[in-house]
Amino acid sequence: MSRAKLILAGVCLFALFLGVMTWMMLGQRKNRVEVCMGFQGRTACKVASGETREEALRTATDNACALIAFGVTDSGACGRSQPLSVKWLD
Repeated sequence: MSRAKLILAGVCLFALFLGVMTWMMLGQRKNRVEVCMGFQGRTACKVASGETREEALRTATDNACALIAFGVTDSGACGRSQPLSVKWLD
């Protein structure tokens, strides 16, 4: 195989990879939500997306709690608490 064909094959594989990654990322944007959490006097808001509304809500909640809760126990308590606000973006 010539060098030009190898380079062309590499470029095509890279383009395919980028296409698949883009498709996968956009496919999970069906449900987008912004969640604001409050825990021990601290607040954080995060946006997340997911295949289902429940998945998006859980991801945004977990991401917000990761910024304001420290340790496994606090993270669990924060995740189980009521959000300050939930705003669906879709």
